[in-house]
Amino acid sequence: MLVFVNALSSDLPTSTRTDPDAPPPRPVLLMVRELSVGGCERDVAKIAKHIDRSLFTPHVGCFIAKGVRFDELSARNIPVVEFPVRSFASPSLLVGARAMARYIRAHDIRLVHPFDVPTTLFGVPVARACGIPGVASQLSYRNHLYSGRELFLLRMVDRISSRIVVNSKAIERHLIEEQRVRADLTYLCYNGVDTNEFHPGGRQRMPALKDAKLVVGTVSVLREEKGLTLLVEAFSRIRTERDGMKLVIIGQGPMRGQLEALRDRLGLQNDMVLAPTTSEVAAWMRSIDIFVLPSTSESFSNALLEAMACGCCVIGSRVGGTPELIGDQTSGLLFDSGDLDGLVDCLKKVVRDDELRERFASAAADRAATEFSMERNVSRTEALYTSLLEEAV
Repeated sequence: MLVFVNALSSDLPTSTRTDPDAPPPRPVLLMVRELSVGGCERDVAKIAKHIDRSLFTPHVGCFIAKGVRFDELSARNIPVVEFPVRSFASPSLLVGARAMARYIRAHDIRLVHPFDVPTTLFGVPVARACGIPGVASQLSYRNHLYSGRELFLLRMVDRISSRIVVNSKAIERHLIEEQRVRADLTYLCYNGVDTNEFHPGGRQRMPALKDAKLVVGTVSVLREEKGLTLLVEAFSRIRTERDGMKLVIIGQGPMRGQLEALRDRLGLQNDMVLAPTTSEVAAWMRSIDIFVLPSTSESFSNALLEAMACGCCVIGSRVGGTPELIGDQTSGLLFDSGDLDGLVDCLKKVVRDDELRERFASAAADRAATEFSMERNVSRTEALYTSLLEEAV
C-alpha cells in the first residue's frame, strides 16, 4: 500500500524559474527511514528545502512519515510519501517496492537519493530497476555498526549505485581502502549548516543553565560510540577550575540510565544537566561555551558543525571527519579518542584562558559559515544530480 501523506499535485513546490525557455525542473526523490531529529533526517530536510527549484522538484520518501522533519517539509509544501516497509523479511518489502515504482512513474521521478542505510538498501535497487539513477549514501563507518547480512547487502548495492555520496574524506578512504569500492564511484559532499538558524547572534542561557558562569556541553544521541562517559569523567576533573561551571548533555538514547548513575557516583547532581532531545537545538548551542564531541566513531558531525556556527569553542576526538571539520586547530582543539587525560588537558586550556576560548569560538563560527555553508552543500548536490541526469540521457 502506498500512503500519500502530503503529495497531492496541488501541493507540489512552486518553481522559481524566470526563463520561460529553460527546461522544466526535474523531479527527484530523496529518501530517509523516518522524519525525526537524527542527522540523516536533518540532511534530507535541508536539501529538500534549499535545492534550486528552477532545476529540481524535491519529493521525500520514507518508511515512517511522522516527526519534526515531516512538519518542516509540510510547511514548505514538499511532497512526502510513505512506503510502509516494516521489515526487509516481511511481505511489506515487496509491497513497498511496487508502490515506490508506481510513484516514480506517476511523478516522473528522474533520480532517487536515499540518505541512510535502510533506504539505500531499498531505494537504490528500485530506482535502478526503474531505469533511473540511484545515488547511495554512506555517512558512517561500516565496521562494527552493521550485521554481516547488512554488509553483504551494502556491497551488492555498491555495485549498482550510480554514485556513493560520502560526507568526509575519512569515509571515502574507508570505502576505497577497506570496502573495495571503486574510487570513481565515491562523491565527497560535506554537510552544510544553515546559518539563518545556527549563528552566534543573541547568545544567552537556556533556563536550565541561567545561573551557570561557564557551560561545557554536547548534543548527541546517547549511545556508546559517542564517548559521553569520557566527557562526564573529564568534567568531574576540571569542574573546580572555575566557579559556576555546568555540564549539559542534550539528547536521548539507551545510555541515559548509565549517565545518570555516573553523575550521581561522581557527585555532579548540582553541576550536570541531562536535557531531552529538542527542536530548539540552536538555542541550546548558544547556551554552551565549550562544545565537546568525544566520539569513538564519527564521520562528519552535524552537531559539531552547528556548534561551531553558533560560536562555541569546540573540542573533538581525532576520529573520522572531525579533524577535517575543525581544521588545523585554529578553530578548536583535538584529542585522541578515548584519552581521558588528553580531553582534560584540552578543557583546562580553554577553561583557564578566556581569550583563547573566545578566539577559537570566533574562528569556528567563521569556518563553519565559509567552508561548510548550506550553499556549498546544496551546490555540490545539484552538480551531482545534474551530472548523473546528463549521463542518463
